[in-house]
Amino acid sequence: MSTQPWPPGTATAVGSMPGTDPVEAAAVVLGELPDLPHLPELPARGTGADLVGRAAGLLVDLAVELVPSAYRVTARPGVDHRRAADHLRRDLDALDLALDRAGRPSVVKVQVAGPWTLTSEIELPRGHRVLTDPGALRDLTESLAEGLTRHVDEVRARTGADVVVQLDEPSLPAVLAGALPTPSKLGTVAAVPEPDARETLAVVVDAARKATGRPVVVHCCAPRPPVALLRAAGAEAVALDATLLEGMPAAFTDQLGEAVDAGCVLFLGLVPSTEPDTPPTLRTLARPALDLFDLLGFARERLATQAVPTPACGLAGATQAWARRALGLARDLGKGFVEPPESWAKTE
Repeated sequence: MSTQPWPPGTATAVGSMPGTDPVEAAAVVLGELPDLPHLPELPARGTGADLVGRAAGLLVDLAVELVPSAYRVTARPGVDHRRAADHLRRDLDALDLALDRAGRPSVVKVQVAGPWTLTSEIELPRGHRVLTDPGALRDLTESLAEGLTRHVDEVRARTGADVVVQLDEPSLPAVLAGALPTPSKLGTVAAVPEPDARETLAVVVDAARKATGRPVVVHCCAPRPPVALLRAAGAEAVALDATLLEGMPAAFTDQLGEAVDAGCVLFLGLVPSTEPDTPPTLRTLARPALDLFDLLGFARERLATQAVPTPACGLAGATQAWARRALGLARDLGKGFVEPPESWAKTE
């Protein structure tokens, strides 16, 4: 693995935050996640601030517009494309301002939709998904890789920090399963073979690694993300929702075991993304991580270096108070992985 730029016991977040104020969001993130803060995403701002629109704003020599059904490729940048770029520029300005006040960390994480999620959610002019056209798929993937490289360069120049890239691929399981509906809604798009999915994802993973010199994280919040495929595409860290792992089939358990054994870092979603009815204890939140490493046969001590606690998914739907609390709980879990409280002791 490329050298981890974060210390043992580090925590971070998936990406999205509630509200529309980028300065406030950046201040909260820097205050609660000092070792691996991230550039916040604020989808409540609307068009261009969502996962797909934000990534589309990075594309080089390709533009999109918003139509009633989805984002769609267009001949030239218009208001929707410019709005996405403006949101990102304001976010970087806000992060820069917050860094001046809070101090500058050694590493910052940025998030962007991966190629399969992006090409499954953006349409061609006739309404079909970009991923159904091999040429369009290749062009958009290469454009994303180039735009991401430029984005990393700008974040590094602005912050003076190392940059870690997280690729978000929530749509990848549906792409592999052939579960995406066609424009008519009467059928589904053909499943993408795993070798093809791996090759396309690897283009962007490789670009991110070359741009940063750091491990690339791929995040998928499905109950059974394709861990082996993500690693084969070059991901050195995999982010998943650890609260959904109960009852794992043997094949998936083997994938996780092989990943940990090979040194892969697991970004484990452990803290609820919205405030639960009953205030959680750290022991309760840590249980999925502890049980996972017990099940896989690894010493819990490895959690300090091979597990990064996060909220279960993005925090866009949380209250401001819970978002701050969730980040603080993730930070406390990271500390617990280094120096476990007695209450976390294994019982036979």
